[in-house]
Amino acid sequence: MRVEELDSGQKPSAEQLGRSSATDAEALEAATRIIADVRERGDEALREYSLEFDKVTPKYFRLSDEDRMRAARQVPKRLLEALQLAAANIRSFHERQVQQSWFVTRPDGALLGSRVTPLASVGIYVPGGRASYPSTVLMNAIPAQVAGVQRIAIATPPRPDGSVDPLVLAAAQLAGVTDVYAVGGAQAIAALAYGTESIGAVDKITGPGNAYVAAAKRLVFGDVGIDMVAGPSEVLILADDSSDPSLIAIDLLAQAEHDPQAATYLVTTDEDLVDEVIEEVERYLGQSPRQEITKQSLDANCLVLVCPDLATALLAANTIAPEHLEIHMDQPLELLGLIENAGAVFCGPWTPESVGDYIAGPNHTLPTGGTARFSSPLSVEDFIKRTSVLSYSYGALQKDSAAIRALAEAEGLWAHGKAVDVRFETGDER
Repeated sequence: MRVEELDSGQKPSAEQLGRSSATDAEALEAATRIIADVRERGDEALREYSLEFDKVTPKYFRLSDEDRMRAARQVPKRLLEALQLAAANIRSFHERQVQQSWFVTRPDGALLGSRVTPLASVGIYVPGGRASYPSTVLMNAIPAQVAGVQRIAIATPPRPDGSVDPLVLAAAQLAGVTDVYAVGGAQAIAALAYGTESIGAVDKITGPGNAYVAAAKRLVFGDVGIDMVAGPSEVLILADDSSDPSLIAIDLLAQAEHDPQAATYLVTTDEDLVDEVIEEVERYLGQSPRQEITKQSLDANCLVLVCPDLATALLAANTIAPEHLEIHMDQPLELLGLIENAGAVFCGPWTPESVGDYIAGPNHTLPTGGTARFSSPLSVEDFIKRTSVLSYSYGALQKDSAAIRALAEAEGLWAHGKAVDVRFETGDER
């Protein structure tokens, strides 16, 4: 953990934050090669990469409905009930985001509007490796289902025996997933983007992943849509002399245990609080079964900023623009209006980041690396498209014709103006 002090009104610098890019040159180079190979050789390339990276070559990439249901039945009752509660809350929250098409008619007879339609197909990447992520399935697939997407596919790395985690499959059943593919890494992104003999291409790819997955998503963007290029996960905790150091410490660890690259920030107006938090961090760290990963993250990516006043603390928080922001201060809701940049805000001591990760309902797919300055959480809106609709009457075109001709002439586009004139040359209102 690095501890630094800010002067009044001082922003944290890029050097202090030390954020790493979501993708690097090595990952981009490898992903470029893998994507080209999958596009050329399809399933054959997927099998070779599965053997190289996952140490297994599945006979079939797509799991049958029978295999999915059989595996999902292995999930213990208490975990299935937890998934069901999470799914219900996520669905309820996202149903409030549904948009409707709308149309208006102007007094001159012109009809204008916006037609909302769901995407036809989406692919969701679900990481494997260090842990199981059924919550990723729910947070990505349920908004897509609510939006009306007909084909929802997930790709996830196979386990050493070639199977897929039953928890992931149980979540897929609850979230309306239509296809499950046992394939991971950049090769999975390539397969979803361009298709292979056994994997159908999709219109958009969402979901988190490692640097190679992030690089692959960046590379296929434009041929398909993506949600975002996600970097390491992060939390920022705002605290003062009213804060409980033990809650701060465990919430920092809850973020750090994700990954060695996970970033944690403590921004406080109470210098005495820092030593208490560090003491509590050490105490909890000794109890953690993920101690090595957590310690790597804290040692490399934990920054404590001591601020002389609340205004400077808020300036620091808005400059960092974290993925998750926890307010451990009195009357946190009174400070909410002063938070300009954050993916999600957790208000008060009874709202750990864990509730957002799993159960509350708001989406946990959030902008990272400071992109909360201009990006938003994953939502139903990410799985729809809007089409503008225009229908002019004779009178409406006549009314706007002079302005159209003037602008067309200013831009040097003769046919644009002529397209209006031709319609009036016949004198027929049709």
